[in-house]
Amino acid sequence: MYWTTRPRRSYRGRMAVTSPAPVRPEKPVAQGFPRRLWASTVGKKAVMAVTGAILFGYLLAHMIGNLTIFFGDIDGYGVFLRRLLAPVLGYGGLVWVIRAVLVLAVVLHMTAAIQLARRSARARPVGYAKRPRAQGGYAARTMRWGGVIIALFVGYHLLDLTAGVLNPHGVDGQIHANVVADFRHWYVVAAYTLAVVALGFHLRHGLWSGLRSLGRAPSRSAAAALVVALVITIGFLSVPYAVLFGIVR
Repeated sequence: MYWTTRPRRSYRGRMAVTSPAPVRPEKPVAQGFPRRLWASTVGKKAVMAVTGAILFGYLLAHMIGNLTIFFGDIDGYGVFLRRLLAPVLGYGGLVWVIRAVLVLAVVLHMTAAIQLARRSARARPVGYAKRPRAQGGYAARTMRWGGVIIALFVGYHLLDLTAGVLNPHGVDGQIHANVVADFRHWYVVAAYTLAVVALGFHLRHGLWSGLRSLGRAPSRSAAAALVVALVITIGFLSVPYAVLFGIVR
């Protein structure tokens, strides 16, 4: 006689039912704090705030550097930046570190913004019958297109005045000559103006949102954001128009 192993069965009337094997619950996958932060809506907004602050600080410093074309030697200013921390990072090393930080900040800022927009769209799959007016006015309603315009212009700006590929003069280290060769053309000034105005709107809404998040009054937040955005916009536009009208030669 041969013995065979059969599954345990329980009989209810004439029907045989096989008892299912117990299922062990799966252990949740542990996630580190950076990953949990990035996965949350609050974390993405925090990333946007931090990267926005980094980009704003660079814009302010870059504008001040551009204005040295009126008050000093902008070519000497470029040499000064490349010599800064040269014993540690090498000649021009600090400039490359700043560029790397800016690229990382831009990528994180744009990625968080896109993911937040998609998350918001999924949260409300059915559109509004009547869309409410966006807080922050026109700047808020044009944040997405403004960001696209700024991104496209940054690519052109890097190829023009940084790499010198698209610049009519395009000599490394001759910043003054490159700027004058560029902005003597009205179409270059027009494109620059469009990008800087888009930047002003983008900056105004970003500052307004940040100040509101810090608990500032809406009226004061709007006024402060408008003043800062105007200063940045006028500061950046002053150089190309000074070249176009012959003030800077």
